[in-house]
Amino acid sequence: MTQSARDDLDFRALMDDVRPLGRARNRADPGRAARGPSEAQLARRESAAAEPQGRDFLSDDFVDLLPPFDPLEFRRDGIQQGVVDRLRHGGYAAQAHLHLLRRPLEECRRALPPFIREARDHDLRSVLIIHGRGREIDSAPNVLRSYLAKWLAQFEEVQAFVSAGQADGGLGATWVMLRKSERARSANRERQQKRRG
Repeated sequence: MTQSARDDLDFRALMDDVRPLGRARNRADPGRAARGPSEAQLARRESAAAEPQGRDFLSDDFVDLLPPFDPLEFRRDGIQQGVVDRLRHGGYAAQAHLHLLRRPLEECRRALPPFIREARDHDLRSVLIIHGRGREIDSAPNVLRSYLAKWLAQFEEVQAFVSAGQADGGLGATWVMLRKSERARSANRERQQKRRG
């Protein structure tokens, strides 16, 4: 007897007492949907609705700590590397600054969403966030830097971010490029149409 024939017999022996489900019992409990959400689901929904704005996605859950001497870099699909390089070298003027240096992590987490929203509301494109950088991987500035990298990537408004050049704070600061608002895009289209005549 070959190995495959033995495997086939073993399988049949294991599955001998298995029977297909009847047509009436081959679905999940259909009565559950008719009963509506459970108490636990209602409690979770109520808790989620009660969360303050800005805590929706910026959690202080676990984050992989970044090595203190590695630069930050993030860009969304469609953003050219040349734009990121120009951002890194300070090619775009800082239109706003957020200083998080020596502030507790919780305070930084609360300060970031309104800063990003306000910058976007005022049609700002490039902002500089100063956060510091420690020499040890578990130092407070490096922990903040690691969380900041996680948080910034979660904002739809953020197109790219990179560690700043030495003149702007080095690894202790991060340049952030924000998406153009619809108002800025329409103004840009008008300018382009006027140039074309």
